[in-house]
Amino acid sequence: MGQQIPFPEHPQPSPDALARVYEADAVFVPRPGVRTTGKALEAANADFLALGLPISVRTRHTYTVDDIALLIVDWVIDGPGPDGKRLRREGTATDVARRGPDGLWRYLIDNPFGTARPPVEATDAG
Repeated sequence: MGQQIPFPEHPQPSPDALARVYEADAVFVPRPGVRTTGKALEAANADFLALGLPISVRTRHTYTVDDIALLIVDWVIDGPGPDGKRLRREGTATDVARRGPDGLWRYLIDNPFGTARPPVEATDAG
């Protein structure tokens, strides 16, 4: 894969730059167990961008077959949050990308939390 990951050349991409790295029908998983597409995908990414912090990424593995790639990527967002307190989010993404006719890779599935389990909902034991 000529391009390791579709977008992290920019520590904090603009919304327009970020939108260009997704296929039109892409899926984004903003939290384990939650799937978004379309305008909801854009809104979920806007939440990450609103943190105003750079993202650092390290590709752990890339597996390709023709124009499809599976990416395993460690990422960290770290710095002062909007309230001035330190904010740190990190994970290991499992992403799927496709190379377009223009040679650029775009996300089909962007799953920043990889195999993390969805939170267990509290049950009423009474």
